[in-house]
Amino acid sequence: MLMLGINGAGGRMGQTLVRACVEDEKMRLGAAFEAASSEALGADAGELAGAGRTGVIVHQDPRQYQEKFEVLVDFTVPECTMHSLRICREFGKSMVIGTTGLDFAQKKTLLEASSEISIVFAPNMSTGVNLCLKLLQLAAPALGDDYDIEIIEAHHRHKVDAPSGTALRMGEVVAESLGRNLDDCAVYGRQGHTGPRDSRTIGFETIRAGDIVGEHTVMFSGAGERVEITHRASSRMSFARGAMRAAAWVAGQGPGLFDMQDVLGI
Repeated sequence: MLMLGINGAGGRMGQTLVRACVEDEKMRLGAAFEAASSEALGADAGELAGAGRTGVIVHQDPRQYQEKFEVLVDFTVPECTMHSLRICREFGKSMVIGTTGLDFAQKKTLLEASSEISIVFAPNMSTGVNLCLKLLQLAAPALGDDYDIEIIEAHHRHKVDAPSGTALRMGEVVAESLGRNLDDCAVYGRQGHTGPRDSRTIGFETIRAGDIVGEHTVMFSGAGERVEITHRASSRMSFARGAMRAAAWVAGQGPGLFDMQDVLGI
């Protein structure tokens, strides 16, 4: 059985990851971690997540308990993920990272670390979302420059980054498939007198409301027709099960930086 560590075990996604780990016959929860300010410290990770008593207590520092896990799953915030990355690099542990909002320098650090450890890094680990990314690779060049492209995403009120990492990845896939650079063609929201739409732009619209788990639509709108590729998540468990699949896969890999397309073989 694969010994798993889960960072951010007290949060909504962290608790879902704990439940997914406990339910997976190939996994064993070895360690759970939270920030120094978290009220989850000292609690049983399984009981906290509603998965029953596991005997795994939520601790603060992965360094002190690194012998308890082979792969660390981290869906937290960039600063916390970078701290975990340094520890995993030091002790040769693999990582599955679903944290969004990493900046250029942090992504560069991730790439550097992957020369020594195996890492799966993806803004969304749902099987359905990653199938959508593959469909976008096919759709964008087939429809070409005659279609305007808009990406609409919706998440719960607590999400702190916008657009979502998944929406940005969708934009990157579409832009790359059309020979564009997303940094040059992205338009994030519109207000006031914007003038006619530039046909080569890729628009992003963000919704934050209620308890929406995650919805993404890429709209290709042409003369007389519209094609939409949509993914709607009704439960965080779809992301958590994808993370378990990624953990099982990355444990057998040598050093490298991988994504869910590698895990799924698509």
